[in-house]
Amino acid sequence: MANAVNPAGPVSARAASASRLNTTTMHLDCAAEVDRICTWMVNAVGLTLHKRGVVVGLSGGVDSSVCAALATRALGASKVFAVLMPERDSSSSSLVLGQQVAQQLGVKFQIEPIAATLESIGCYRQRDDAMRAVFPDYAAGWKSKITIAGGLNGAKTGGLNFFKLVVQSPEGEVFKKRLPLREYLQIVSATNFKQRIRKTLEYFHADRLNFAVLGTPNRLEHDQGFFVKNGDGAADLKPIAHLYKTQVYAVARHLGLPEAVCTATPTADTYSLNQGQDEFYFGLPYAQMDTALWAHNHGVPVAELAAALHLRVEQADLIYADIEAKRSATQYLHARALMVEPITELIELTGHAPG
Repeated sequence: MANAVNPAGPVSARAASASRLNTTTMHLDCAAEVDRICTWMVNAVGLTLHKRGVVVGLSGGVDSSVCAALATRALGASKVFAVLMPERDSSSSSLVLGQQVAQQLGVKFQIEPIAATLESIGCYRQRDDAMRAVFPDYAAGWKSKITIAGGLNGAKTGGLNFFKLVVQSPEGEVFKKRLPLREYLQIVSATNFKQRIRKTLEYFHADRLNFAVLGTPNRLEHDQGFFVKNGDGAADLKPIAHLYKTQVYAVARHLGLPEAVCTATPTADTYSLNQGQDEFYFGLPYAQMDTALWAHNHGVPVAELAAALHLRVEQADLIYADIEAKRSATQYLHARALMVEPITELIELTGHAPG
């Protein structure tokens, strides 16, 4: 059966219009795609980057696990080094799964706890100060997370998203309140330390080994800006940024990764309360967001998307609008540093203006 999605290149307008949003939309020839990525990775690491191997931050999630497995297949286990970086709010299962994946692949790994670094740099203090501005009783022993609201069900907001702070007392009582912009920005800025410290450690190991750093975003995260600039968005190569999340799960099964990895619900693993990515950023479960993004990319009419997701047409229209809004708002995350004028000699070497 021909693939409904052709990851090797753009789909023609005629093919796109003929495609339907059903169970075959995300079909992928996993064996062929794995071979394609591995061939690309060998050339990218050795011929383009001139590195001896790769470092990957291994969280135990499906994206980093697939990247580690692809690198192992492409380069060999001795050329892959995994770093596991738990902190105070990490799920205990993340470390367990990360070690399980590393051991299954036979790659060397190192556990680098980052809680003390985050504490000293002010991550937890800055975050908690902002949370106390919303909930004055918030203190040690409380748990928290941020959730997205409005959007599809926000008739009063015109479909605009906003964020709520959810906290849980040591006694188990849960409180929710809309986050003012100032406190929201401080909480997010503070928690971004986590991704940036992790990336600093990855580059430390990459420098000492003369390895490249693997980035692990899937297409949904990369397209919609669900990453931290100079944090998890920083990398030398990103082997799965063209694959929808649904396809990444399919590749995980093809590569024989642990069942717990292949069935895990995507989480941010950033806050102390359990938090899915749909709660924090996307507003829809990943499978529906994959479908919506694919539909938007291939010019599928809003009514057809609405029917596929069992939503009202107005809701599907809001999904398309949100995709565009996120692309616009996060464009700077992908951008290189601005310069007064380009350095033409470097453009000739790299093919683009460095920054």
